[in-house]
Amino acid sequence: MHALRSGGTWVFVAAAAGFVSAAVFTMLLGLDRRTFVAAWSAVAALLWATYARHEQVRLRVQLARRLPSGIVIGSIAGAILVLTVLRQPASPAPTGSALALDLFWLGGVYGAVDALILSVLPVLALYGTRPGEPEPAAAERLGRAAMALAGSALVTAAYHAGFREFQGPELLLPVLSNVGMTACYLISGSAAAPIVAHVAMHVAAVVHGAATTVQLPPHYA
Repeated sequence: MHALRSGGTWVFVAAAAGFVSAAVFTMLLGLDRRTFVAAWSAVAALLWATYARHEQVRLRVQLARRLPSGIVIGSIAGAILVLTVLRQPASPAPTGSALALDLFWLGGVYGAVDALILSVLPVLALYGTRPGEPEPAAAERLGRAAMALAGSALVTAAYHAGFREFQGPELLLPVLSNVGMTACYLISGSAAAPIVAHVAMHVAAVVHGAATTVQLPPHYA
């Protein structure tokens, strides 16, 4: 029970960090997209490092667990999310070195950082066991999975609510999408699943046009 209370605290901290970061960096400071990703990545790295040190979590170990199933399930989910990107209006994408930079920065880094905070942290905090803790019974695992999905939804909603463009019914889309990616983590048992799916979605958004795809906030126009 203490572990679950601690996990809930980390979820609320992640939700607060996401909301404050998005609100301050976009609505207050008006950072452009690339600079926002740099600032948000720094906050996320600090949050993850603090969580990992306090809870004795090693990301490399988590990524190695059931990696093949995570890649497969994450790729399937990613393909579905790519279709949601392609249904939106297209806009000009950069070319040459600018495209390569955006694929790495807005696609890879942005997607991985979002997945880490919006999916991986809530699952580890609310579903994962701690060192030396016995494996819970099936009914308890189901309850923890439900809490992990709810925690992921909370962090996702708080983070996106910090962007002006999601302060309304538009908030539902990122919440549903990310809960689906978090479910991929729970199904596969691999932290790689939501990361692969999220990166695939962001890469598709870069290629389809960042100006018109909602998956790459902030948008100021």
